[in-house]
Amino acid sequence: MKRNVLDRDRLEAFSDGVLAVIITIMVLELKVPVGGHLADLHPMIPTFLAYVLSFTYVAIYWNNHHHLLRASAGINGAVMWANLHLLFWLSLVPFVTAWLGEHRTEAVPTAVYGAVLLLAAAAYTILTYTLVAANGPGSLIARLLRVDVKQLLSLFLYACGIAAAFIAPWLSDVCYVVVALIWLVPDRRIERALLEEDGSETSA
Repeated sequence: MKRNVLDRDRLEAFSDGVLAVIITIMVLELKVPVGGHLADLHPMIPTFLAYVLSFTYVAIYWNNHHHLLRASAGINGAVMWANLHLLFWLSLVPFVTAWLGEHRTEAVPTAVYGAVLLLAAAAYTILTYTLVAANGPGSLIARLLRVDVKQLLSLFLYACGIAAAFIAPWLSDVCYVVVALIWLVPDRRIERALLEEDGSETSA
């Protein structure tokens, strides 16, 4: 299959720009303390922790999105729309992060935060399916992206976190942190396959 590198690279560059803007918006929500003492930072701790968690999620999506596109030979219109669908949900992360940081012990902000994460995860899964369809059943990405236990587990934990928000919001926080830890390391299958492919192309 002919590699449609230009289209793929343009999609990746646009996505990188959007993710960079998302991180910028989030950090702007960290307001400067009124005073100049360490004690003045204390009220900011919940907002800062929410920022750290959301930054980690955006970084995870950036890493895995990069690997996903590198393993793809080309894209089509369906992939472009699926990618925009993913970016839509990720663009809401600064809003729900700020809301969660201001009301971290309340059920609705905690549940809405989890809902955005759940919908972003679902959108990422849809993106993988469209990439497989665009590249064909015999493509590298089709061979790599089989049933992923981590994806299923993540969706389950997000759902648990949303439900737990109305019982004990701290349980929701635990669920969200666990999912982030699960995905902290990029997909090794894709990394290994790309290294092998580069090696074979070099030797050829």
